[in-house]
Amino acid sequence: MRKQITMPSDDTSSNGLLKVGIIGTIIVALCCFTPILVILFGAVGLAAVVGYLDLVLFPALGIFILLTIYALWRKNARGSAS
Repeated sequence: MRKQITMPSDDTSSNGLLKVGIIGTIIVALCCFTPILVILFGAVGLAAVVGYLDLVLFPALGIFILLTIYALWRKNARGSAS
């Protein structure tokens, strides 16, 4: 017996993209604007890495914000087409 593979609809993938974008933006924003990672890295003994966090967190924040905007644009475009 063959199992039929179904592809997710565009609405489902847009919703998933939007969820990933929003959750990623919130997590990265918390790490950027609160000392969560600084305290965590200090407790674990990786305090030397704290100086390089901005090199990773700010681009990641930008990527997640752009992903959220793209998902909202895609969802809006699909909603107006139907």
